[in-house]
Parts: sequence; C-alpha cells; structure tokens
Amino acid sequence: MAHTGSGEPSTTVTSYEDGPLLLRGNFELRTPGGDVIDPGRDTVALCRCGGSAVKPFCDGTHKSLGFRAPAGPDPAPDGQRYGEAGTVAEISADG
Repeated sequence: MAHTGSGEPSTTVTSYEDGPLLLRGNFELRTPGGDVIDPGRDTVALCRCGGSAVKPFCDGTHKSLGFRAPAGPDPAPDGQRYGEAGTVAEISADG
C-alpha cells in the first residue's frame, strides 16, 4: 500500500479503459445519505457503466453492455470536496 509523506496510507483511483474505477488504499465509501458501505477489503472496483447489480461495486456487466470510456483521469465530479482524509468524490449509485 502506498503511503503519504505523513506516514498515512494513501488512496489511489485508477480508471480502466471500458471498465471500472479501481480504488486502492485507505478510503471510506458512503451512500448519498451518509451511511458507511463496508467493502471488506482495501481494493475495490466501482461501477462506471451504471449496469452493475451490486452498485456501487463492479460486477463485470460493462463487458456485456459494450460500455466504452477512456482510461485516465476523469473530470472532477460536481460533488467533489476535501476533508481530513483527502479528496472525497460523491459517486451516485445510479451510475
């Protein structure tokens, strides 16, 4: 796991071409209502296609849907804010 200069574990977000966003490291997922979602691991794949049956997590549905999206940095979401743990992006479960 990568660490920041302060010794705290960092979080990385990697967007895969035609696939999910992969979160690695020290992060907390929350619903739009503020409830914590426990992913049970330090690496998770988040759905970008909107078709997953287990949102916000990826279940591979993007392959059968023919989902297309470039890899690399996505534009900052409207709900982006900064907190003690770093950047927090509000990701809707609607895709």
